[in-house]
Amino acid sequence: MDMKLELVAVPVTDVDRAKEFYVEKVGFTADHDHTVSDDVRFVQLTPPGSACSIAIGKGLTEIVPGGLDNLQMVVADADAVRAELVGRGVEASEVDEQPWGRFVYFRDPDGNRWSLQQLPAWSTGAGGDAGSPG
Repeated sequence: MDMKLELVAVPVTDVDRAKEFYVEKVGFTADHDHTVSDDVRFVQLTPPGSACSIAIGKGLTEIVPGGLDNLQMVVADADAVRAELVGRGVEASEVDEQPWGRFVYFRDPDGNRWSLQQLPAWSTGAGGDAGSPG
């Protein structure tokens, strides 16, 4: 049985501010924005190239805004993605070199933390043979 993760709720305090951040600064695509009622607004945003989207809005989750820690996306080039984010006004960390990948971190306006991982060459996800890193 296949199970595909396709949507993750991200808790925010200001939906319009968060939508602007994710679309204008981070580069996500705005797929859907629908106000169901005074208590429910659903906004779906998708990272470029991703099969999984995020949902921000009103009445979607009980998680405290800023409560998500370490949502992770895989990128081809940590240096390039960092430069693009910084160029768009995102406060992104320097590239963090680890044996299991190269990482860039940033937070959304509510403090939800993201990490972007460039997989190591030995990883099958990076097209390698999954042998040892040494």
